[in-house]
Amino acid sequence: MPIFIAHFLSQKKRRRRLIRNGQVYIDSKLHRGLYRIRRIKMHLYNAWLPPPVVEETKGEKQSFAYVVTAVKESYRPDDPESVYSTLKWISVIDLFIKAKSDVSLEDVAAVVEIGLELFGVSQNKLYVQVRWGNILVKLLNKYRKKLTLKIQWRPLHDTLMHAHFKRNTGPEGWRLRQRHFETVTSLVRSCRRFFPPGSACEIWSEFGSLLENPWHNSAFEGSGFVRLFLPANLDNQDFFTHDWIKICFDQWDSMPNCQFWNSQWAAVTARVIKNYHFIDWECFLPTLFSRYLNMFEVPVANGSGSYPFYVDVPQNTRFLFSNKTVTPSKAIAKSIVYLLKPGGSVQHHFEKLVNLLEQYYHPSNGGRWTYSLARFLFNLVIMFQKRLQHEQQGEDNRKKADLFLGPLQRASFVNAMLMLIDRGQYSKNEHLSETVAAATSILSYIEPSLVLRFLASRFHMALETMTATHQLKTALTSVAYSGRSLFLTSISALPMKSDDVGGADAFINLLIISLSNALLGMDANDPPKTLATIQLIGSIFSNMATLEDNIDDMSLMPTICFSEWLDEFLYRLFSLLQHLEPSSALNEGIHSPAHSGTFLVEDGPYYFCMLEILFGRLPKSLYNQALKKISNFVKTNILPGAIAEVGLLCCACVHSNPDEAVVDLIEPILLSAISFLKGTPITGFGGRGTPGASVLSKAKPTLSPALETAIDYQLRVLSLAITYGGPALLRYKDQFKDAIVSAFDSPSWKVNMAGDHVLRSLLGSLILYYPIDQYKCAFRHSAAAALEEWISTKDFSNDRPLMCPKWHVPSDEEVQFANELLKLHFESALEDLLRICQTKIHSDSGNEKEHLKVTLLRVDSSLQGVLSCLPDFRPSPRNGMVENSGHISFLIAGAAGSTVGSTELREKAADIIHAACKYLLEKKSDDSILLLLIIRIMDALGNYGSSEYDEWASHRQAWKSESAAIIEPPINFISSSHSKGKRRPRWALIDKAHMHNMWRSSQSSYHLFRTSGNISPSDHLVLLMDDLLNLSLHSYETVRILAGKSVVKMMKRWPRMISKCVLTLTEILLNPSSPEYTVLGSCAILSTQTVLKHLTTDTKAFSSFLLGILSSSHHESLKEQKAINELFVKYNIHFAGVSRSIFNSSSNHSEGTDFAALVSAIGSMSFESTNLPWRYNLMANRVLLLLAMASRSDPSSSSKILSETAGHFLKNLKSQLPQTRILAISALNTLLKESPYKLSAEDQTSVSADLQGHTKFSLEEALSHIFQEEGFFNDTLNSLSHVHITTDTESASSGGNHGNSSFQSFADKSITRFYFDFSASWPRTPSWISLLGSDTFYSNFARIFKRLIQECGMPVLLALRSALEEFVNAKERSKQCVAAEALAGVLHSDVSGLSEAWNCWMMAQFQNIILARSVESIPEWAACIRYTVTGKGKHGTTAPLMRQRIMDCLINPLPQTASTTIVAKRYTFLSVALIEVSPPRMLAAEIKLHNKLLEELLANMTHPSAQVRESIGVSLSVLCSNLRLYASFPHNHSNEVGSGGVDKKIGVSWDQYLIGQASELVMNIQNTSPSHSLVVSSDTVLDIGISNGNGQDDVKWMETLFHFVISSLKSGRSLVLLDVIVGLLYPIIALQETSHKDLSTLAKAAFELLKWRVLWEHHLQKAVSIILSLANDSNWRTRSATLTFLRTFMYRHTFILSNVEKQQIWKIVEKLLTDNQVEVREHAAAVLAGLMKGGDEDLARDFRGRAYREANILQKKRKQRRVISGQSIASIHGPVLALAACVLSVPYDMPSWLPEHVTLLAHFVGEPSPVKSTVTKAVAEFRRTHADTWNVQKESFSEVQLEVLADTSSSSSYFA
Repeated sequence: MPIFIAHFLSQKKRRRRLIRNGQVYIDSKLHRGLYRIRRIKMHLYNAWLPPPVVEETKGEKQSFAYVVTAVKESYRPDDPESVYSTLKWISVIDLFIKAKSDVSLEDVAAVVEIGLELFGVSQNKLYVQVRWGNILVKLLNKYRKKLTLKIQWRPLHDTLMHAHFKRNTGPEGWRLRQRHFETVTSLVRSCRRFFPPGSACEIWSEFGSLLENPWHNSAFEGSGFVRLFLPANLDNQDFFTHDWIKICFDQWDSMPNCQFWNSQWAAVTARVIKNYHFIDWECFLPTLFSRYLNMFEVPVANGSGSYPFYVDVPQNTRFLFSNKTVTPSKAIAKSIVYLLKPGGSVQHHFEKLVNLLEQYYHPSNGGRWTYSLARFLFNLVIMFQKRLQHEQQGEDNRKKADLFLGPLQRASFVNAMLMLIDRGQYSKNEHLSETVAAATSILSYIEPSLVLRFLASRFHMALETMTATHQLKTALTSVAYSGRSLFLTSISALPMKSDDVGGADAFINLLIISLSNALLGMDANDPPKTLATIQLIGSIFSNMATLEDNIDDMSLMPTICFSEWLDEFLYRLFSLLQHLEPSSALNEGIHSPAHSGTFLVEDGPYYFCMLEILFGRLPKSLYNQALKKISNFVKTNILPGAIAEVGLLCCACVHSNPDEAVVDLIEPILLSAISFLKGTPITGFGGRGTPGASVLSKAKPTLSPALETAIDYQLRVLSLAITYGGPALLRYKDQFKDAIVSAFDSPSWKVNMAGDHVLRSLLGSLILYYPIDQYKCAFRHSAAAALEEWISTKDFSNDRPLMCPKWHVPSDEEVQFANELLKLHFESALEDLLRICQTKIHSDSGNEKEHLKVTLLRVDSSLQGVLSCLPDFRPSPRNGMVENSGHISFLIAGAAGSTVGSTELREKAADIIHAACKYLLEKKSDDSILLLLIIRIMDALGNYGSSEYDEWASHRQAWKSESAAIIEPPINFISSSHSKGKRRPRWALIDKAHMHNMWRSSQSSYHLFRTSGNISPSDHLVLLMDDLLNLSLHSYETVRILAGKSVVKMMKRWPRMISKCVLTLTEILLNPSSPEYTVLGSCAILSTQTVLKHLTTDTKAFSSFLLGILSSSHHESLKEQKAINELFVKYNIHFAGVSRSIFNSSSNHSEGTDFAALVSAIGSMSFESTNLPWRYNLMANRVLLLLAMASRSDPSSSSKILSETAGHFLKNLKSQLPQTRILAISALNTLLKESPYKLSAEDQTSVSADLQGHTKFSLEEALSHIFQEEGFFNDTLNSLSHVHITTDTESASSGGNHGNSSFQSFADKSITRFYFDFSASWPRTPSWISLLGSDTFYSNFARIFKRLIQECGMPVLLALRSALEEFVNAKERSKQCVAAEALAGVLHSDVSGLSEAWNCWMMAQFQNIILARSVESIPEWAACIRYTVTGKGKHGTTAPLMRQRIMDCLINPLPQTASTTIVAKRYTFLSVALIEVSPPRMLAAEIKLHNKLLEELLANMTHPSAQVRESIGVSLSVLCSNLRLYASFPHNHSNEVGSGGVDKKIGVSWDQYLIGQASELVMNIQNTSPSHSLVVSSDTVLDIGISNGNGQDDVKWMETLFHFVISSLKSGRSLVLLDVIVGLLYPIIALQETSHKDLSTLAKAAFELLKWRVLWEHHLQKAVSIILSLANDSNWRTRSATLTFLRTFMYRHTFILSNVEKQQIWKIVEKLLTDNQVEVREHAAAVLAGLMKGGDEDLARDFRGRAYREANILQKKRKQRRVISGQSIASIHGPVLALAACVLSVPYDMPSWLPEHVTLLAHFVGEPSPVKSTVTKAVAEFRRTHADTWNVQKESFSEVQLEVLADTSSSSSYFA
């Protein structure tokens, strides 16, 4: 029984079993209803396929049922290896998904069930899980609403843990492991909706324990798992309560300034908000929005735009879980949108958030935050659209209708969005401006009256603006995107207010104006604007049913004359085409494109789509008018630089009306080309059979350049023009034959190539399926006949037959003509080719080459033209079996066109091409053009359907950038017609259906034979493949690459051929005489995914591949060595393990090398004595490791392989080769797995007796005799020390990545280390202590010694002792590094006997380390201590055996004679040790140690050494935070947490002591004069031990305290210390500017960190009271610093500050406007300007009113000269600054009050400084920020006001 699927039991008595032997049940009535209502109906793309193909699709349901049965039969539960035999069906299942086939839901459910079972039983087969996991994700996502499953979460979790969170992971390469993690996490997300009741509670219980210590890396993992697994389905809704939300918010706050952490919790809360409407979020809104605001890293008040110090998230955790370091915009947007409800306060909070962020959308305020803000805007709109769609479709029950958004809520939301759109519309950041245009388009369907008025006004403004030229392009794009909503609004009955911009008619006028101005935008010198213009024209005409000139009520644009517009359009288009320059020079090789493209073609599909739409919508009269002009233009112009553009213009004409266009366009071009070709020299190679006289005379015939260019141009334009000609071309059969033959007969290769394009285009036009009348309107809108109705694929119904496209289905006459062309240019050419190769008809080799080129070109053209219409080869039955046994003849329907030719013709071609290839390789092997041509022919012959697939892939890529101009969102409040999906124009959907058919034709037979073991490829195909394999080893690189690609495609379709190819290619590697180019070609094919995947299960190919690489050292050239090395690295990265069939190969030696023999052979290569080059020795060792690791998964494999391999790598630790040593480290970390001597926490005393009789493991036996050799460890440590490169610039971190050494290249690292290290890599706590500097401590080295001693016990330590003692005391840093690693591993091993060794000799060594005077190796020894005390277990909560002894050793007091360096070192060691302690689980002894150390630290805060003071501050922050976190958890001995001794000594608790002492010392320091400070300093220098003067001691104490604050904020531990940090706010701000530079520097550093910290609840109240007192401080510098802090403080806390607190702050800042110090006054004005942007509109409005009244009164008094002579400058300057603050608070807008304020401000320009400078600066800034829109905004001013501004401005003409 599958463990993934649980029973779903219906409450009904009658049940029907849907799946035999399955677990999915649905009630019988429900079952019938399900299939009546939710039947899997035919997809639109399938319904619109060509009629012959539609008929065939009816058999797909049955074929899918066959596939399901075959999958079940492939898997045998008694044979675990049979899962590999199911893999071949996965691509077939995927085929049906991509084909959107109509399949049975029972079959889908059966596939899901078997897939989940196979996924579950393949625990050690990562590749199998990746394949099945991916297909399950697709199935579950597609049929999620139709399937009824219950899937358990724990097996998925166990899979993740087993594969990615264990130390001993499998041998799979990092790329496969990465794909596996991505697959499993995707599968979890798909399965979440099916988790049963109770899952949420279980998941929270499982991962909640990981979150208890937020300073341990397990917390990051816990948050990632919670986000990944926590379901939000109906079955688990009871779990989500108010209490849980509070807990969730507390967890969120425990890690400040960490975007990874924010992303996880924002995603969880967003999921809950979206899915559960019963939760009342009102009380949480201030907290939520405060978090959302502060997650956007933007510069506030000229500050930094990013966190000053990020919390360090482990690299692997970032990689495994959401690793985006940007703001989680999507989660924030989703939360906000789904929180909205009628009557709630969310809209108010949202508007305030918008007010704060909108300034960062402005073009002048961009930066690294722009991307996050653009995504936020986009996601807000998308989420809002999805919510409205969900509500309008009525999927929720009616009880939730009161939560639905009404018109008022919609309008409020859109108004807020328009603020952001207004700022970002003309951004110079292209991503933001595109996002804004797309958002405007969607919103215009929701609130057209608001959005379209805004759009119209901005468009007119852009037309008038002269200072920003890029705005017109953006304006045109915006109108193009919103074109349909403009049309719909103009014809709807929506009431438009009288003050609108002209009402509904204004929108039509806007379209007319934009259409007229668009013609002016067509400029060859301005590609962006030209493309925007073309997109606009296409958008407008896609909406219009027809472009009529009649002026009546039916017309959408009655005032425009399309006849005149069309003339003007064509005139400007012709001018544009005449001035185009090709983007690159033409390539004359065989790969030259059919047409050279300029930006019109290369930069998107807009040009051709616009032409197709235009000509498709023109009535007959206008079409004829256009056709005549185009015909005249084409006949009178030859434009070699615009071949593609002119050709596409003609193609669009022909597609719209082939019968007329062929006469007026095709015929003149065709006849002109024929006339040009007449009289030119003839080679006779084109099929006439009569070579020209010039050829016979051996003279080289030529064409004049002008004639050649003219013919080439006309033929290439013709080839494009006839693409959709179809039957209309039949009347010119003879002319086409003549033209093509003449082109091939031409002596010019350029003309031959042009003839090639005409032939392939003509064949395609005759026999392929393609839509006709695609761009004509077939379905008119119900509200207006002149408007076309757009269609959604999800609303599709077959009830509208008129909507189905018309297809070109070839007639008999067309097929006959195509067969004639094939006979003339394919069969005839093949015969010519055979004749050339068999009989030497040319005496001149040059003529022979030209004849071969043209002949091959004719064959290639024919094949490229007919594509898959020429029937495929017939496969050969294997071993003479019946042809259709075990083989399905049909999977999915698909055909590119009608059948031409026959299978026999393809087979004949293959035989002749095989002969030709043989001839060319013998006679013309140096001619690349001939070889490339024949490769292309073989590719077309052998890879059936490949060309169609390539065309579909390129077209699909173009559709990824689909324009918003042709998308109507599902929600449409303009016409109140909502749909289930996006609507698109009919022509766009027909285009997709056409490409869908193209894809189907490429896949219809591709998988038919891949799944059958009884079918082999045709003998003709085998010949072609052999030839291509030979060509893939050619000396020319271009030939090798092209042939190699073709070979790989064949191998992919015919996996049976892979083994043969591998054996052939590895023979080349083994052969010493193989030329260099053959080696390069072999490596290129062997390194493909197709080959590497196959090696997993093919014993013979596997062993041949490995031995071939490892025995190829005789290839010594640099290129060969690089290719072989890259091949091996790729194999290493993608290694997928080894199938058990390879282990069992010993039973059948005929199928391959015995596995043990293979291991032995490779093992013999891995010894240094083999004289192999070092890189090959390294590769052999790596393969040996991979095989040993792979053998662990096979229970029958011998442990001898593992033990011998481990011993081999142990010896390699002292290898002379650095890379081999590093690989040995990686190997031993993996192989040393068992730990028989390790003590557990429970049996540390009782187990030693049991170990006396312990039987040695085989691995221990193998290792013991090695390390007991004399001098082994001495040599090993010495060798490992060489790996440590210690230089001044060393920047490696202690992450254990033992490959950071600079001598290793990327390739070496790929071989020597496992990229995908387990997630629990060391260190397990964030690293943030700057004192440590950089280190070269590699945790993987330490882990070797730890595992070794755990594996073999105390004998290891006895053998290691002497070497360790020597290296600990060595002078070289590198030796101390390796000693630190070895000692760390030993002390962390927890083996029996370790305590005795500590007491005997290790403690003395440890004390020597502490007392050592050298400083260079301090970082390594600190890392060593950190490693030894690191907690054990998943959570790091179990204390290692030696932790307490080590900490006791560290806590012992130093000798009195110890230097300051040693003192600082000891405190550093203590701090790193305390970091690793798990505070919630501290033992009584650890608490006692904390209290003892706390007493010591507080007593030494005035230490004379700055280095010591810093280390004391760091230690204090770690220690105090540990105590605080411990106290927050319930404990039985909680009374021990008190700092009893400390409290008694200082009289109060430590936190009150720090706050109180700091408050006292601030005044002392501020009052200390610089001269006194210098005296004290000099006295102190005389006698360091005795303090002389309290002033200097006060400064030192305060410096230590600031180090404590900085460390607390940097480390992420500030949550538990916030009360202390807030209490220290006064000294931090007050000491920003003092005479003590070091102190002020530290105060500023703390200040910068504190500006980013958000305070909550009572901490916030306390902070406000301190800030208010600081603002009244007597020192003006303190007041100024307070204002600096206030700017960010108000921004960060605007949502959570109470109204009373805000009023107090506003009042105090307003008071500072009249401060005695001018700097304070100006600073206060800047703060007020910022506060007015903050969303508190009531406070801002009151302030503006007061400022204006006071300034007005003051101005009148000054004007009447009634001012008292004793009035201070501050009393005048203050009101003026208040006015300036008001003006500067709206830098880009023009609210109604602004003209009066800025004019009144200008009146004060005559006042003396500083008032005058304030006025001139403010007016200048006003002028700068309003420059772009001044032409419009100046209308808000009266003439008098403009005069006043002109007098004030330095440029009087500006305001005229």
